Amino acid sequence: MNYESFLEGKAPVVRPTGFTAGPVCPALFDWQAQLVRWSLRLGRSAMFADCGLGKTLMQLEWARQVADHTGGPVLILAPLAVAPQTIREAARFGIDSVAYCQRQADAATRIVVTNYERLDAFDARSFAGVVLDESSILKSFMGKTKRALVEAFGATRFRLACTATPSPNDVMELGNHCEFLGVMDSHEMLARWFINDTMAAGKYRIKQHAEADFWRWVVSWASCLAGPQDLLDSTGAPFDGSAYVLPPLEIVEHIVDGPSPPPADGELIHAPVLTATTLHREMRRTAEERAAKAAELVAAEPDESWLVWCNTNYEADALTAIIPQAVEVRGNDTAEQKESRLMAFADGSCRLLLTKPSIAGWGLNFQNCARMAFVGLNYSYESFYQALRRSYRFGQTRAVVAHVICARTESGVRTAIHRKKEEHRRLQERMVDVQRSLRQEESGGEPLHPVGPGVVDVARGAGYELHLGDCVEVLPRLEAASVGLTVFSPPFSSLYTYSASPRDMGNCADDAEFFRQYRYLVPELLRVTKPGRLCVVHTKDLPRYKSSTGASGLRDFTGDVLRAMEADNSAVDGSRWVYHSRITIWKCPVTEMQRTKSHGLLYKTLRADASYSRQGCPDYLTVFRKWTPGTDSADPVIHTKEELPLDLWQRYASPVWDDIDQTDVLNARLARASKDEKHMCPLQLDLIERCLHLWSNPGDVVLSPFAGIGSEGYVALKMGRRFVGAELKPEYWLWSQRNLASATAQGDLFSLPPREPEAAGGAA
Repeated sequence: MNYESFLEGKAPVVRPTGFTAGPVCPALFDWQAQLVRWSLRLGRSAMFADCGLGKTLMQLEWARQVADHTGGPVLILAPLAVAPQTIREAARFGIDSVAYCQRQADAATRIVVTNYERLDAFDARSFAGVVLDESSILKSFMGKTKRALVEAFGATRFRLACTATPSPNDVMELGNHCEFLGVMDSHEMLARWFINDTMAAGKYRIKQHAEADFWRWVVSWASCLAGPQDLLDSTGAPFDGSAYVLPPLEIVEHIVDGPSPPPADGELIHAPVLTATTLHREMRRTAEERAAKAAELVAAEPDESWLVWCNTNYEADALTAIIPQAVEVRGNDTAEQKESRLMAFADGSCRLLLTKPSIAGWGLNFQNCARMAFVGLNYSYESFYQALRRSYRFGQTRAVVAHVICARTESGVRTAIHRKKEEHRRLQERMVDVQRSLRQEESGGEPLHPVGPGVVDVARGAGYELHLGDCVEVLPRLEAASVGLTVFSPPFSSLYTYSASPRDMGNCADDAEFFRQYRYLVPELLRVTKPGRLCVVHTKDLPRYKSSTGASGLRDFTGDVLRAMEADNSAVDGSRWVYHSRITIWKCPVTEMQRTKSHGLLYKTLRADASYSRQGCPDYLTVFRKWTPGTDSADPVIHTKEELPLDLWQRYASPVWDDIDQTDVLNARLARASKDEKHMCPLQLDLIERCLHLWSNPGDVVLSPFAGIGSEGYVALKMGRRFVGAELKPEYWLWSQRNLASATAQGDLFSLPPREPEAAGGAA
């Protein structure tokens, strides 16, 4: 594979594995038919279509097509009471061989519909395809149901996940969807595009430079729409969404006061700080007052059907005591009781329904109801959104009024819900914009983010040549056997991702992909190096995370670099890299502990169980020599006693350099771009100086294929060497020029004559 093809293959866009659909159900609108065909062609996909857009019909047609194509049955898993609605929709639109089944023995039909609670009663291996109706059930990252679904259908060829909206405020849910669909492991998704949010423990946020790349990947396997206008027809124009206009919605907030407890120590008035624990304490304290307000609202409109939502059993108890005519659906009811009561409300035979969003907040159609009361909120915007959309959905013909009843002390919860609502709107718009661009690209437009040129620009000065571009494509432009010493710190696999460019070696899915890209560089490093000269690579051990590998510890990145340098690198003349030496750079374990909070370095770990304790991680310099058969060093590096005395050589010869000043670096902070998340500190200047002193001659060309802000070049120029560097990130390239110019102003330097670029030729 050539390098360009490798880079194009790095983009984690899902490739179709499905089939071309046959004639679709005539009841489908054009935009619905397009969505079904897209999903079938993909094979495994998600439909994030808002409430009332016909997901039930689309997933039934998807299941019919899969059954026709494979000759095998398809299983549709749905929330409680949604299954009967699915059966009715199938009959309404003439999709036959659809039956509700409670166990595998009854599944003698082409399309089997059942509830999530009955998953254990079915053999997943017997189905050619599976549909998750209201797939937000995957929300729990390590939940039992999520794990059961992923494991049960891991080998199922055709998979479809449908929900009105995945929670955009919880990235884990998108990870769970892609893992269920077999698109990518959720841990890999987090490692590639997300970073721990230091402002919110246990939460992740998208890396700023990776946002466009992330959403491009999402819409390669998921389609998101709030209405038909979010999809493009065959001409590239949005579909007509005029028939999908929601009726007016009025959300009325009611603030109530409960009995006031005495202030806590140091308080003038009771002012609780709401947490997961204290919120329930406050909600319990005000449950009767909130229930009374709900009863007042229901009584004021006796001819209306009412949906009364609560979050806890003590709220439900308070409500049933004051609204005894309400039909309650509670968690400990049998499945049959829940189903019959929910369906009674849906068909209008029950006027007042009292339940929780966790029970009836997903999938059900209650357009017959235009009045709701939320007797309190929790911090889940998705729970509120889904409950609201049971009635406020396309197909609703009347204005909907939703009353939200909260205690005065719950203002923080209301604020959080409003904030998450705005986040939801922005992220939904972002996903739709990227989706449109990708569909245009698939229709023959320009790619959203092409790989781009390998070499963009070059800056030359007194003694240096600094390329802006991909080092794999810069090095073929350099003369063979022109470099006296190479010193660099490569990206540490995917530990630090500097940009969203596929040319960025740090922008890799894992170590395997990193080293596939790194091996394109190795032969070019060999070609440009003088026979007998050296290449110095700075590395360190990298962390192994339990969340992604199943065990915590360290991985030998340095050893992997060594093996990559020595593997299959013989040139035409027999030259090859040979492992020459390794130096350990001492690092302070206390500083590492303070910076990383590594469990293995904490003193409390030592006291609790010292088997988890470890030593601090040093840095390493791994040195490789270019061996060419029948050729000694063409240009030996020679030292005099005066220039490198014995006592200094004894320090240099030590396998451990414990006198490197970790703070002796160029200022990298100034070179940071606004979307940078984090990056390594530059190499220490005294470390570079020692390498150049020991292994290069004055006037030699020093090479750094990952020049960063120019540390290696800065030292090289100050020491009377010349420098050639490559840097991919424009911000670092510009600051590197400033640093090199600063070095050239400090003494007489050798001149590096300009060279016309040679034809680029990457490694195969």
